[in-house]
Amino acid sequence: MWRLNKVRHKAGGHANSLEELRTKRREKERALRQARRDRQLVSKRLLLNEDEEQDTMEVTPGEQVSFTILYTDFRSPQDVVTLFQKLQHGSTEKEAFLRPLSKALRNPSAQLTFIKLENSMHLLVGLLTGSDARCRLQAVRCLHELSHSPHTSAASACLPATPYLLTYLSGQSTKFTLCLYTLGNICPESEKVKERLLAQGIIPALAGCIQNHRHNLAVVEAAGFALFQLLQSKDAAQKVIPAVLASSLPSQLLSVLTPDPDFGLAPAIECAWCLHSLTSSSEDHGELLAQGALKQCCSLLVSLGGAVADGNTDQGVELLVCPLLRCVGNLLSSCPSEALHSELGGVDLVAPLCELVVALLHTLPALAKETAWVLNNLTAHSTESCSALLTLNLVPRLLELLPFSQGINTMVLRVLANVAHKKKEFCIRLAELGLLSALTATLKMADQNVVTLSLEVLFMMIVSCPQVEQFVSQGGLSVLEAIQYNSDGEVRRRATYLLEQHILTEK
Repeated sequence: MWRLNKVRHKAGGHANSLEELRTKRREKERALRQARRDRQLVSKRLLLNEDEEQDTMEVTPGEQVSFTILYTDFRSPQDVVTLFQKLQHGSTEKEAFLRPLSKALRNPSAQLTFIKLENSMHLLVGLLTGSDARCRLQAVRCLHELSHSPHTSAASACLPATPYLLTYLSGQSTKFTLCLYTLGNICPESEKVKERLLAQGIIPALAGCIQNHRHNLAVVEAAGFALFQLLQSKDAAQKVIPAVLASSLPSQLLSVLTPDPDFGLAPAIECAWCLHSLTSSSEDHGELLAQGALKQCCSLLVSLGGAVADGNTDQGVELLVCPLLRCVGNLLSSCPSEALHSELGGVDLVAPLCELVVALLHTLPALAKETAWVLNNLTAHSTESCSALLTLNLVPRLLELLPFSQGINTMVLRVLANVAHKKKEFCIRLAELGLLSALTATLKMADQNVVTLSLEVLFMMIVSCPQVEQFVSQGGLSVLEAIQYNSDGEVRRRATYLLEQHILTEK
């Protein structure tokens, strides 16, 4: 009844009957959060040319105007029809017509007009595979503009070109990033597109691309984006992830995690989100653990966490910290407890995680909660980590976090419950550090989850250490009596049980 379960980002289907109502509510909230996250993460990207940026400044001196606005205003669907006809019937200077066509295709109406024209995509594919290198580049640009379309039909229209886009990834083309972002843009649009790309070999193509261009971080970043988009499909766990894990991609993603000080964090961020998708989709992470994923992610997290704790958030370090936290938390939850020490490889996580929670508390509370969740999964597995919280005198810092809402205090209570559950000696030490006093405050909070968790921790404390008088002397008795009138029946029953079976009998 009082046993705490680990918290995971993944859905859990083993909650007992007493927790069924709360579990259903959490599942509903998780589904809503996932829907919002999907809208944020599954996105499209438009790659601009340097010459376009220069053109923009020439058209509107002193003012930065995006080409999305510029060509939506001045290129109509009829212009697209005219340009298509010139490309179709002209024998020379096709590049001169392809350039304005690619820019006109930023207009959503023009995109629909183009894909509905008879043989329009056949024409683009012909130019894409032709002998004129400049026309090939502009044809890729046109396809890229179409892939960025808000219309789902545009992705399907691009399918005839995907075999050639994938072929370019295995060569020495200058179109790598354009091809990768184009493929990434069309990946999540439909099951038909995804199935076709998988059949055409997008996974080995991405693996070969990263391997062959490891030192070209712009290409690595684009490949990471394309892979992440592919991993967002609904049945990725069945159809995509097994193929990814069987390829060389996991080791390549891990090799890119360490940021390049000259290039920036973007490639590492893309690859970290890919790893997060891999760790969130299944229960068994044996292959990733065998490749040292936990140790590498932990080492980088400790390094970045130290920078954040010191106030260094240049270049958006927190954007890399977030997926790393989720990777580590998910890997910890599936790592066998007897193998945890060797998997961590001597990396000390406890103190850095506590420092990171405090550092993020006011600026990024959602990330602070994620950090506390990782600490929960670590202490749920490891008696040594629970002991470290006590020996390093980190418990008082955790107790200071209990007044904070937004899920932070619930995660901290779970961490303290993990410590109390491990050993009777730990409970005695927690009482000496003031946990019973802190529980009298959390038991008065309006959040039912906080009250329930506080009762669970209190139960473990009372049955393990003979310091009931300390709790009573600090007003705990009246607090429990008041909880007997709580609107939640389960909370009332737990408070009554503690009073009748432990508090009043000891008193």
